[in-house]
Amino acid sequence: MVSELPLRSRWGAVCLSGVLLFSMPGLARGGDGGPEVAVDAPLQARVGPSQQTLGQVPPERPDFKPLAVPVAVVPGLLFHGLGALVAGDGQTAKRLFALEGAGLGLIALGGVPIALTGASRRTIAPLYAVTLAGFSVLGISALANLYAVTAPAFDPGVAPPLLPPLELEVGYQYVNDAAFDYRHFLTVGAQARFDSLRLLGALRVDPSEGNTQVRLGGAWRLLGAPERSLAGTDGSALDVEAFGQLHRYPTEGFALISGEVALRGRLAMSRISPAMAGSFAEVSVGTSAEAITYPGAVSDGNLHEQLLFTFGYGVWLGRGGPFRGEAMLYYDHRKDSFAGGIRSRGGGIVGAFGLRGRALLTDDWGVAAEVQGGGALVGRLSLIHALGGER
Repeated sequence: MVSELPLRSRWGAVCLSGVLLFSMPGLARGGDGGPEVAVDAPLQARVGPSQQTLGQVPPERPDFKPLAVPVAVVPGLLFHGLGALVAGDGQTAKRLFALEGAGLGLIALGGVPIALTGASRRTIAPLYAVTLAGFSVLGISALANLYAVTAPAFDPGVAPPLLPPLELEVGYQYVNDAAFDYRHFLTVGAQARFDSLRLLGALRVDPSEGNTQVRLGGAWRLLGAPERSLAGTDGSALDVEAFGQLHRYPTEGFALISGEVALRGRLAMSRISPAMAGSFAEVSVGTSAEAITYPGAVSDGNLHEQLLFTFGYGVWLGRGGPFRGEAMLYYDHRKDSFAGGIRSRGGGIVGAFGLRGRALLTDDWGVAAEVQGGGALVGRLSLIHALGGER
C-alpha cells in the first residue's frame, strides 16, 4: 500500500497510459485493413447468426492447421505470428509481429530511461506509464498468437445481444494469505444496468474473523453500445468507472478506505484479424486515493495513492443459444486486493494474475468463478440470478 508515484505524476501517468492504450494506430480499424469504424459498429467477421440478419458479407476465417499450434507455443511465444505464418495466414502474422514489436518498443522506451536515471521521481511517472503500456500490448499479442491458430478449429463465440437489467450474486470465497488469519468469506453482489449507466455493489465478509470488504460504484459508457442493447455489435466499448471501497480488519485493528477512477476499454480482436473472431482484449488504467485508519493521530503516513492498471485477453462463450457468457485471463497491477502483489527480484512489487468467467446457463440462472494468484491465493465461486433474464 506504499505510494508508487507522487499524486501529480500519477495523474500524468494515467492520462499518458490512456492515450497509449486506447489510441494506438490500427486498433480501431476493421479486420480487413479497411477504413476506421466506429467502436459500436457491427463486427466485420463471421461471428454468428446476428451477422446474417444484418445482411453483411464477413471476411473468410482461415482453416485450422494442427501443425501451427505447437509452432505458436515454441518458438511462437518468443516470435508472435509464427504460428499464423505456418497456418498460411500472412495478414494475421504481420499484425501479430507488429503488436509484439510495438510492445517491446514501448517497454524499451520506458524501461531503459528508468534504469539509466535510477528511477528518478522527476521522470518516473511518464516512463512508468509507457512501460506498463508496453507490457500490456506484449501480453495481449502473446495470447492472441495462441488464440489465432486454435480458434479456427471451432465456431467463435459472440457478444450477448443484451445483458439482464439486474443481476444478484451469492457465493463463497477462499483466501490463502500467510499475513492474515482469515480464510473463508461469504460473498454477495449486485449490478443494475440502465441505458449507459451500470451500478455495482459487492460484499465480502468472513463470519469468524469479521474481516469485511464493501465495494460500491458504477460505470458510464463513453463509446460503444449499452450492455442492454448489444445486438448487432462486436462488444467493443470504452467506460469510465468510479468506485469507493471500505476494507475492515477488526482482528488487526485497522481499516482501509479508498476511492478510485479509471478508464476501461474493450476491443473485439476481430478488428485486428478475422482469425481472432470471438475474442477480445481489455485494458483499464486509473488511480486511487487511500487512507488507513487505526488508533492514534492521523499523519501523512496514513495517506497513499496507487496507480491502477489491468489488462487481459478473453473469449465470448455463447453462440446465440441459452448458454452465454465470457472468460478472461488477466493481470491486475493493484496491491490492495485480497490477492495482493508479488515481490520481484528487483525489489519492486508486481500485481496478481487471474482467470475469471461468467456464464448464464438459462435465461435466469448462471454461475461465476474466479481464481487469482499474487501475494495470496484467492478462489471464488458464485451463483447468479438474472432478474428479467435476457429477453
